[in-house]
Amino acid sequence: MTIENISCNKSFGGWHKQYKHQSRVLDCEMRFAIYLPPQAAEKPVPVLYWLSGLTCTDENFMQKAGAQRMAAELGMAIVAPDTSPRGDGVPDDADKAYDLGLGAGFYLNATRAPWNRHYHMFDYVVDELPALIEAHFPVTGQRAISGHSMGGHGALVIGLSHPHRYSSISAFSPIANPMACPWGEKAFAAYLGENREHWRQYDACELLKLAVSEVPILIDQGDADTFLEQQLRPQQLVEIAGHKGYPLDFRLQPGYDHSYYFIASFIEQHLTFHSLYF
Repeated sequence: MTIENISCNKSFGGWHKQYKHQSRVLDCEMRFAIYLPPQAAEKPVPVLYWLSGLTCTDENFMQKAGAQRMAAELGMAIVAPDTSPRGDGVPDDADKAYDLGLGAGFYLNATRAPWNRHYHMFDYVVDELPALIEAHFPVTGQRAISGHSMGGHGALVIGLSHPHRYSSISAFSPIANPMACPWGEKAFAAYLGENREHWRQYDACELLKLAVSEVPILIDQGDADTFLEQQLRPQQLVEIAGHKGYPLDFRLQPGYDHSYYFIASFIEQHLTFHSLYF
């Protein structure tokens, strides 16, 4: 697996770098960003995988969240992949809608044409990308996962599906119950077909009901988020965790919305949370 560096910037004693590579899983060229803290020059460091939301790329989080200072202090690498396959041969929504197709991979493995050739973001994040990172960079096998909105959905689903691979999970404003919201219903029907039984493996609420192994979860949600009631729906996830006694810390933050102003306000607390379990 070869990678090509396309940018490099020093930050808080470490390095923010962007790379591109040919993805076997997605059958297209992909880009990712990595922040390597200063400690990585001396020894391997653990990794937080960050999954961004609808319309985003690897750049949104790395440029807007302000995570590098705390990552440098804690000695933690951060890896941010793109949010979908890209390229001229990759299908997009016919109407160019923001919530389907390019920029909207939903971190699942599509089974329905034309999406099933390229849209395998679940396997990319779980298997191909970590193998690439661990082959090319000074990192350990310790991993945590986090994300925002669609990426919060991805972090929850991937972390709950593979509890042995991640020491902790966190999310900002996640799509917590995609089987019961317009964003999720649209994407799942397109990528997976109309059989809702096939959707359950990508719904955090359904996975939490079946969870046996416990991975600590931290969720922050703004109460002024305009997507809260219709699209995000965290209440059921919180209720399931309560019934199971699952270690989920849900914090409803007064006055905060869905933006990166919200993420930047609490990202350092999330990095500190993950560092406790490395």
